[in-house]
Amino acid sequence: MAASSVSAAQAVGEYLQSPDDLLKLAAFRKKLEKEKASIDARLKSGVKEQLDATRGGLRKLFGTRNNVQAIKDEMATMERMCADPANVVSTFDQISRVSVVHRNLEQTEEMVNNLIEMDSKLDSLEDMLEMDSQDILGPAPNLLRIHFQINKLEAFRNQTMHQAKKSSQETRANLVRRFDRLSRLIEAFDEYILGLARNILEIVRAGHPEVIVKLMKIVEIEGKEDEKAVAMKLVKKAAKLDVAAKFRSMQANARVIKYYRSKVQKCIIESIKVSFDDAMAHHDNNPAAFLENSLWIYQDIMRIEEDVVPCFPPSYEIYNLYIREYHRALNGVITKIVQSAPEASILLQLHGWIKEYKKSMKELNVPPELLEPPLLEGNEQSLIEDYLKLIIKKLDEWTANLMKTEIEAFTTRAEPPEIDSDGLYGTQGAVILFQMINQQVDLALDSGQGLILARTIEEVNRVMRSVQEQWTKVVDAEYKKQMEKPEEVAGGLVEYCIALANDQLKCADFAESLSGRIEPLVSEKYASTINDRMNDAIDGCLDVAKRCTQVLIDIIFNDLKPATKLLFQPSWYDGIIAQIVETMRDYMSDYQSYLNQALFELLVEDLIDTFLVTYISALANSPKLRIPAATDRIKDDITDAYKFFGTYKKTSDLEPRFEVLEMILSLLEASKSLVFLSYWSFAKIHGPNIAFVETLMKNRGDLDRSGVSEVMESVKRKVKEEGLTDPPEPTIMKKIAIQGTFSRFLTRT
Repeated sequence: MAASSVSAAQAVGEYLQSPDDLLKLAAFRKKLEKEKASIDARLKSGVKEQLDATRGGLRKLFGTRNNVQAIKDEMATMERMCADPANVVSTFDQISRVSVVHRNLEQTEEMVNNLIEMDSKLDSLEDMLEMDSQDILGPAPNLLRIHFQINKLEAFRNQTMHQAKKSSQETRANLVRRFDRLSRLIEAFDEYILGLARNILEIVRAGHPEVIVKLMKIVEIEGKEDEKAVAMKLVKKAAKLDVAAKFRSMQANARVIKYYRSKVQKCIIESIKVSFDDAMAHHDNNPAAFLENSLWIYQDIMRIEEDVVPCFPPSYEIYNLYIREYHRALNGVITKIVQSAPEASILLQLHGWIKEYKKSMKELNVPPELLEPPLLEGNEQSLIEDYLKLIIKKLDEWTANLMKTEIEAFTTRAEPPEIDSDGLYGTQGAVILFQMINQQVDLALDSGQGLILARTIEEVNRVMRSVQEQWTKVVDAEYKKQMEKPEEVAGGLVEYCIALANDQLKCADFAESLSGRIEPLVSEKYASTINDRMNDAIDGCLDVAKRCTQVLIDIIFNDLKPATKLLFQPSWYDGIIAQIVETMRDYMSDYQSYLNQALFELLVEDLIDTFLVTYISALANSPKLRIPAATDRIKDDITDAYKFFGTYKKTSDLEPRFEVLEMILSLLEASKSLVFLSYWSFAKIHGPNIAFVETLMKNRGDLDRSGVSEVMESVKRKVKEEGLTDPPEPTIMKKIAIQGTFSRFLTRT
């Protein structure tokens, strides 16, 4: 409404733009009245035309309704007349009988002609089928022609047998015999069709995709015929008998449903399974060879996508079928491989292969939903756990067998140890052990996964630690037997300890070499773990070697017990050290000949420590010393010991080790008033050692009790004034045991 007012105002404003325009108002009004009259006239004319058209349409509609009703009445009349023509036509029965007779004569003539011509047609069809069947991968030039002719003959057979249902049994049997050859031909053709379906990929690969197109044409035709037959049977089943009687064509069609489409799909699935089974058989069921030569799978998939898919109707979704069934068949083969308890190398190879398979299928743009279920139900990581379990089992079995043999040889010592190319004692244990270890590590390296390698090294560490623990227990047990019942044990413990020490050093070298080989090949994430585990294993080897060398030293000092008991006893003043040195020399000569030089050098270091501890302990627990005879004898002992150990170490290396004896000798030689000076030199290096110094002073024959007390007071005062404490690193004095009076008595007796 507001818009109309504005428009009217605008229109008036256009005419009345100045005061002079008011004089034109009458003329403007007349003009508007004329325009209104013209518009009213046109509206009346238009309304009249619309009313006339509406009236005409209604008249035609009523007329049409009457005509339709009339037609319905006429058709109802015709239906009543056709329902029972006998009531209308007096001679209808005669006409009907003549018609039936005529139709029967035509059908009989056609049937006789077909029976007469059937054998010649079968001859031709059998020849064509035989020619095409000879090469299942060939061009099949007669395929459609054979199918067309067989279809016609089969329809003829079905109709004939259906019509003969009410005939005598003899007649039906005769017809069956007549059609037996045709039935065999139909079976042969069906088998040929299924044979083509089993070889679709091979036919395409042979360059005859047109054969697959023909095959699909036949499958489609037969599928439509199957649908018709099923529909007819459903109508017959649902219809009443009197209604069904009208469908004579239904009665005549006694078609056997062929299900070509589902059969072809089943053949395709079977052919895929057979191809995988053949691939395994071709490689003698060797999983490794099957996996290494699996490129054909991807080649088949590409061939299917490029050449097979265009031969099939889209409704078949043949690409999806092939991919899905290839995946399922592959999953079946892989599952069988896993269930066959394969070697560890196969598990690792399979784990890597599955990863590559997923990557390749992705590159081929295969939809993930077609790769269901996942290979091994998506639990391919369990292959790693299975691999590690197998590694544990194998390593445990191998090491158990190896250790059984090695320990038996070590404990029985029926034969002397082997001598290697360097002239050293040894066994094959270390070599065999690391052959097994390297084999498993190489497999883990081939996997290309740091996690697998790290887990494998952890197991290697566990096995090596177990072996080391067993050797330590065996060495300790054999040494204990040697000490307690030497007459009941086999000889050769020294030689076998040398051999074991050499073997353990070899193990350490092998482990270090292995660590250096694999560490650069893994990421920092796993390098630290691998390095820690290998270093731990190396430390374990060195610990066993150290234990063996310690046993060698213990054997020496066990033989020296009678002599070391005499140290600082009355007979010692006549010279005991020569006997001790010669005994050590005899043993060391054998050790040096057959023990690895690096281990021998360590043994010398430990032997010096053991000698010093034994000598100083004997001095600390000695009876009263005759001074200066005792100090003179100590000087001679030091000289003899220097000469002996000087054959294995430089004098410059020996001096720091024997410095402690020189300091103790200075304590024995110093006068009562100057002892604290000698003590100061000793204490700065070895700590206060008040108990040892006091025992040493008490053992000096030239000091009485008051003298000892005076010396110890000055010593203690010096310790307090200087704030002396034990050194940060323990020295050899920490190993000195000071016995009580009663213990000394028992030791001497």
